[in-house]
Amino acid sequence: MHSTRLLLAAALAGTLLAGCAGASKVMLGQARPPIDPSEVKVYSVPPPGSQDVAQLEASSAVGFGTQGQTDAAVARLKREAAALGANGVVLVGVGSSGSPVGMSVGAGSFGRHTAGGLSVGIPTTQKKAAGVAIWVPPGAVAPQPEPGSRPGASVPVEPGN
Repeated sequence: MHSTRLLLAAALAGTLLAGCAGASKVMLGQARPPIDPSEVKVYSVPPPGSQDVAQLEASSAVGFGTQGQTDAAVARLKREAAALGANGVVLVGVGSSGSPVGMSVGAGSFGRHTAGGLSVGIPTTQKKAAGVAIWVPPGAVAPQPEPGSRPGASVPVEPGN
């Protein structure tokens, strides 16, 4: 009976850790027919002539703050963009939020029989990514950062262009 309770508690904790990934969008322009997510490119700045499709936010499943979670959140952005027919995502930012999960198992006594309890705190993190889904016309070339600038910095635009 005691091992059944522990198995039930472990299964509940696993269920809590496995879920909680999601995405949201705000439409900014016209959606197009869906494309394959592998065709979606990630940009730090939008290429000339690109059109905004939607503002996207995506999150990974709850875990321990790994690079894999960041990759999963960006991959979710790409899937959401592809579903809207966008062939690009301008990555705006990636962050994380804490999501402490606790698990407790209690017990009691009855007559001469007593049982103990167990409490486990599992500090977890959820990675979040934000971006703008864009449609890039064929032949558009992504702007290149100027020498000495940091990657992902915005590219300056000359007045009148």
